[in-house]
Amino acid sequence: MVRIVDTTLRDAHQSLIATRMRTEDMLPVLEALDSVGFYSLECWGGATFDSALRYLAEDPWERLRKIRERVAKTPLQMLLRGQNLLGYRHYGDDIVKKFVPLCVKNGIRIIRIFDALNDIRNMELSIKVAKDAGAIVQGAISYTVSPVHTMEAFVELASKFKDLGCDVICIKDMSGIISPQAAYDLVSALKREVGLPVDLHTHSTSGMGMVSYYAACQAGVDIIDCAFAPFAGGTSQPPLESMVACLRGTPYDTGLDLEKLVEIGMYWLRVREKYEALFSPVAERSDVSVILHQIPGGMISNLYSQLREQKAVDKYREVLEEVPRVREDLGYPPLVTPTSQIVGTQAVFNVLLGERYKKVTEEVKRYCLGYYGKPPAPIKKEVLEKVIGEEDPIDCRPADLIAPEWDKVVKEVEELKLPVQSEEDILTYALYPQIAVKFFRKELTCEEIAPPKREKKEKESVAPVLTEIPGEFLVTIDNEEFRVKVRPVFSVTPSSKGKEVLTKPKEIPKGAILSPMQGMIVSLKKGKGDTVRKGETVAILEAMKMQTEIHAEVEGVVKEVYTYETELVDAGDVIMVVE
Repeated sequence: MVRIVDTTLRDAHQSLIATRMRTEDMLPVLEALDSVGFYSLECWGGATFDSALRYLAEDPWERLRKIRERVAKTPLQMLLRGQNLLGYRHYGDDIVKKFVPLCVKNGIRIIRIFDALNDIRNMELSIKVAKDAGAIVQGAISYTVSPVHTMEAFVELASKFKDLGCDVICIKDMSGIISPQAAYDLVSALKREVGLPVDLHTHSTSGMGMVSYYAACQAGVDIIDCAFAPFAGGTSQPPLESMVACLRGTPYDTGLDLEKLVEIGMYWLRVREKYEALFSPVAERSDVSVILHQIPGGMISNLYSQLREQKAVDKYREVLEEVPRVREDLGYPPLVTPTSQIVGTQAVFNVLLGERYKKVTEEVKRYCLGYYGKPPAPIKKEVLEKVIGEEDPIDCRPADLIAPEWDKVVKEVEELKLPVQSEEDILTYALYPQIAVKFFRKELTCEEIAPPKREKKEKESVAPVLTEIPGEFLVTIDNEEFRVKVRPVFSVTPSSKGKEVLTKPKEIPKGAILSPMQGMIVSLKKGKGDTVRKGETVAILEAMKMQTEIHAEVEGVVKEVYTYETELVDAGDVIMVVE
C-alpha cells in the first residue's frame, strides 16, 4: 500500500498560480479532505507565509489555525527551509528555537526540512527542535542532476538524516526531473542502505512524473505527493485522482475512494475557475527542457510573471538558457528556494543588462562568501573574483556568525509601535520586517507613500497633492474583493496649499543613477548633499524577492534624490543625480 500526501493546499497553487489561493477557498472543503485517508495535507510553509502577507493581506498563522480547527484526523504538513525557516536568509538559532515549536503548537504535525545546498549543518538545529517539539520529521534531499550530485552522495545525506532522528526520508524533486529509472534506483538504494520510510515528491514539469511515481512504487516507495487534478499537472504535482486509479488493483493500491476524490475534485474545479486569470500558460504545460535548466515549478510561474512585470517576456527563453550557465558558475546549487531565486534573478540581470555579472544581487555576494552554506562544487574562480574581489569566504556553519536576534526583534517591534498580540506576530516581523510593518498597520497610510519634501521650484504648475490620494483601494468585482495599490506614474508638483511633493525629471540628466529594473527601493544610503565615491552603494532595490545594490558610477556630490524608501520604480527610472 502506498500513502499519498495531498499538496493542493500548498505546493500545487504555489507552482501554478504563484501561491495566490486564499484561505476562504480552502475552508469549505477541509472536512471532506479530512475524511479521505491521506497520509497528510501539505498546507503550510514554503512560499505560503510570504505570499499570504505580501499579496493576500492574510495572517499565515491564522490560516493554519483555521485549517487545524476543521481537520481532526489527517496530519497537517509543512515545508521548512532549515535555518532559513520560511524566509530567504539564515536566522539566528534563537529564532529557530522559537519558530519551530510554534508551528507545532498551531497545528503542524509533520515538518519536511530541507536545505537548498544539502548542507546538513543548516538542518541539524531545526531537525532537533522539531523532534523535541513532538513533530514527525522528514529529512529532505534536494534532488538535482549535476556532475557532483551522485547516488552515493544522496544516500550519505539520508544516513545523516537517520542519525539525527528523522522519521522519513523525502526525495524532494522540486524541478520534476527525476526519471523513472533514477527514481527506481534512488528509492531502492535508500530503502536498502538507510531503512527509513521514503516519500517521493516530484512535479509534472518534464512529463515524467506519473511514470516515475510508478517506478518508485515498484522500488518500495512508501509515500508519494499528488494534487487534485484542477491544480495538478504542468509545474505542479501529478494528478491525485489519476494516480489513485493507476495504482488500483496493484500491490501499491492506495485504498482511497476514487468516487469521493472525483467529488472533491469538482469543488477544486470551481475554485480553479475563480483563479483562471492567474494560470500561466508556461506553468500549465509540460516542457522536457526542464531537464536542461532544472528550474522548479514555483519558480517558473514566478519567473514568467516577473519578466512580464519587467516588460521583458520576450527574453524568457534567453533567461532559461542563462540559468544553467549561472548555476554552473556558482558550483551547481540545486534550484530550490532560496538558491533558485539567487540563480534565477542573477540570470535575469545578466540577460536584461546585456552583460554577465555587470550587477550582482546582494544574495549572490553572500552566497559566494559562504553565508548560505557550502556550494556543492567550487565556484568558478573568475566569477568569484568578480563578485567578491579579495574577500575571503567563510568556512563555518553560517548561523554561527549570527548573533541572537529575538530580543532585538522584540525591541524593534516595540519601537515601531506595531499592534502585535503574540510571539507568532513577532516572528512574522522577524522573517519579513518590511512587509510585516505594512501588514500590521492594515494598509499604507498617506504618510507612508508620500515622498519627502523638496525645495519649491519656480514655474511649476499646480497639481493634485499626492498625500491626499489613498494608497490602497478595496475593489469588488463579481462579488470578489481585490486590494488595489496606487502609485503615481506621472510627475507631481507642489500644490497651492504649500504642500510639496517629488517631481521626476522628464529627461535623464547628466550624472543620473538609474534603477536597473523594476522593484521597490528598500533603502537609501545617500541623501542630497552627500559625497559619494565611484562604485559606492547609494540605494538598495528589492526585485524578484532579491535585493541588489545600486552603485554610483561617478564620484561627486548628490545633487538631487528622485525617490524615497518603499517607492516602486521602473527600469530606467532616475534614482538620484551625482554632480
